[in-house]
Amino acid sequence: MPKTTFTREQIQSFAQLSPFELKDKFIQIAQAAQADKPGQKDKSQTQMLNAGRGNPNWVATGPREAFHALGYFALSESRRVWTADNLGGMPELPGSGARFDTFVRQHPDLPGIELLQDCVEYAVERFGFDKDAFVHELTDSSIGDNYPVPDRILTHTEQIVRGYVDDEMFDKRPPAGNLSLFATEGGTAAMCYIFDSLMKNGILKKGDRVALMVPVFTPYIEIPELDTYEFDVVTVNASLFTETGVREWRYPAEEVEKLADPSVKLVCVVNPSNPPSLAMSERVTNQIKDIVAGPNPNLLIVTDDVYGTFVEGFRSLAADLPRNTLLVYSYSKHYGCTGHRLGVIGLNDDNVIDEMLANLPRAEKDRLDKRYGTLSLEPEKIRFIDRLVADSRQVALNHTAGLSLPQQVMMSLFSLFDMLEEGQAYKRRIRAIVRQRLELLLEGARMKIADDPARAGYYIELDLIAEAERVHGKEFADFLEKNYEPVDPLFRLAEQTSVVLLNGGGFDGPEWSVRVSLANLDDLDYLKIGHHLRAIFNDYAEEWKATKA
Repeated sequence: MPKTTFTREQIQSFAQLSPFELKDKFIQIAQAAQADKPGQKDKSQTQMLNAGRGNPNWVATGPREAFHALGYFALSESRRVWTADNLGGMPELPGSGARFDTFVRQHPDLPGIELLQDCVEYAVERFGFDKDAFVHELTDSSIGDNYPVPDRILTHTEQIVRGYVDDEMFDKRPPAGNLSLFATEGGTAAMCYIFDSLMKNGILKKGDRVALMVPVFTPYIEIPELDTYEFDVVTVNASLFTETGVREWRYPAEEVEKLADPSVKLVCVVNPSNPPSLAMSERVTNQIKDIVAGPNPNLLIVTDDVYGTFVEGFRSLAADLPRNTLLVYSYSKHYGCTGHRLGVIGLNDDNVIDEMLANLPRAEKDRLDKRYGTLSLEPEKIRFIDRLVADSRQVALNHTAGLSLPQQVMMSLFSLFDMLEEGQAYKRRIRAIVRQRLELLLEGARMKIADDPARAGYYIELDLIAEAERVHGKEFADFLEKNYEPVDPLFRLAEQTSVVLLNGGGFDGPEWSVRVSLANLDDLDYLKIGHHLRAIFNDYAEEWKATKA
């Protein structure tokens, strides 16, 4: 294959962009290449393979059917109160459980009704709900005729989501104490709210030192650099190798030890990681526990655990360090519901942030009393988890805060579905899907990765320099680094094969690495991507050999 038509200077300029912005450039290049294929009558046969974004191509249909079945029941409840053309009333609470049972019996063939009934019965049994109160929450919320009350998260929804977190994030071994939850518009909103409220409350200040466990999802890299924060960023690098040229994507003890410095106020971790897609090892977890127990007891941890369900026996840092950890979870990847924007922030009621707020200087407390004074006669007693809610609406609009109620119902049904055997079977299926795709990618690329039982496999990060050294030796690796930009392979892939990948360097990974999403294309597409990646790699090898001839 020929080299890319872009000059090294052009590639250098584009490499300054965020990986997701650079992806758009690769898409443009791939689309242009599709249109310019010489001699090809049907341009549509040249398929662009975009493995740059992690939006899954699977959808959990069962809980969605249950949601729509609930909608029909909710409308019947509304029409029962007030019947007129296109006009109903607010569903009533008394007797709603019995009316739901009647509706189920009368509509046995309604899609989703059986699963909805199973979810309701399971929730009543596991959480001890009053059936009328629970069914009414589902019904009234699916109608969406009220503001969220409580605004942080609905009462029954919180207990259900907490049960889901206990099962899937805490490996059914939750820590002591109560986990309070705030339902948010996806994990991205959760990230924004957390950074904003930590600053507003004086827990973090502009210029403070924070740590990132890298490689990591790019917003965690970009947010600390914004002029709002200007944090002093310390990176904890996953730099271990299992053998020459095979990255383990694990953190050496000396890297984790950076967190022992008390000047490090906060550490952000995506667990399992993005892009390497590995759950944190017990060794690293234990080292962080020792650091919190010793030299840095007030270290705050933000753990983004969206990929936790893809690892057997996953256990979040929020389970092992509940006092120090803010948990962020999104339903988007597991259930194929990025468009629903379903996320949650979890914080144990016994936590160091509330302790820090209590110990702030009097002048800071007075400032915050003024900020939150319209919400309570004792604003100093407002917990951080509730300050998050108020800050999400600039405090003044706190009375209209909260995630939309139909979305909270969807969150409840996704959670309850997971607790049933159907949901566990679904989980095993999507895990098998990403594993199959990873195997096909590696087969096509003829690359080797470390065998790791904690691999989620939602993404994979492939280190091309490490592969160059493994296959042809250090001289070839040095040749690549000297003569080409790290993103040059991605330009070649887009231009020559219409394959779109992301640059791992944009995630604070090795500059010569690429990130492949294993979630959003058909299985055999990954075999094709692997073949294309190997062909590009072989081109570089031929160019290197030509210089030695």
